[in-house]
Amino acid sequence: MSIAEKKRILIVEDDNHIAEGLRLNLTLQGYTVELAADGPSGLSIVKKYQPDLIILDIMLPGMNGLKVLKKIREEDERVPILILSAKSASDDKVQGLSFGVDDYMTKPFNLEEFLLRVERLILRGAWSQVEKIDHLSVLSEKNYKFGENEIFFSTLTAKCCAGEIHLTELELKLLKIFIVNRGTVLSRTEILKNVWGYDRKTTTRTVDNFIVRLRKYFEPNPKEPIYFKSLRSIGYIFDHD
Repeated sequence: MSIAEKKRILIVEDDNHIAEGLRLNLTLQGYTVELAADGPSGLSIVKKYQPDLIILDIMLPGMNGLKVLKKIREEDERVPILILSAKSASDDKVQGLSFGVDDYMTKPFNLEEFLLRVERLILRGAWSQVEKIDHLSVLSEKNYKFGENEIFFSTLTAKCCAGEIHLTELELKLLKIFIVNRGTVLSRTEILKNVWGYDRKTTTRTVDNFIVRLRKYFEPNPKEPIYFKSLRSIGYIFDHD
């Protein structure tokens, strides 16, 4: 199976001629391609389409590409993003990198180089996803210790500051997400996506309530957490020595 098969690419580009040309060449490579002609519609499609790669112009109507990039990264730190722009100033490149873009190409561009960069970014994203899945699978077969706590994934139980407890499926899934991403800040929206799957009835307040529950279980002093820490207006980070 080719790496391109079943891989979804979103192109956010207001120049219809360029957008259609990119779609044609990427489709010929085996990718499935969606188009958005402005920033707001691009953001909307990202949530519905869940692309494996985003190709993003900077000069867009409604919302410029750098703002779109920043908003995407607030919710998803892993999807590969390639900026394809006529703006070649180093300041634009630096700002794009600071917002979390994976690659940057300027127009006009070499088509063969563009396709190679797309393939590289798609492959990197696929490796990252497989690595996360493998880590989660391994966790299901092992115990995990931090501080005075120990989690037994196979039996959905834990020994902790609160004694010996039984964990719900959601509590266990949340713990796995934190452990796999140990030392990485996770936004509330990202946690919702990975644990609850963006259920419309579920809000970021639900995440906060579950964090309170985990702190009661595993923190020596839940009011002064040392493992499940919050970053105001950003999200949470799990870490330990």
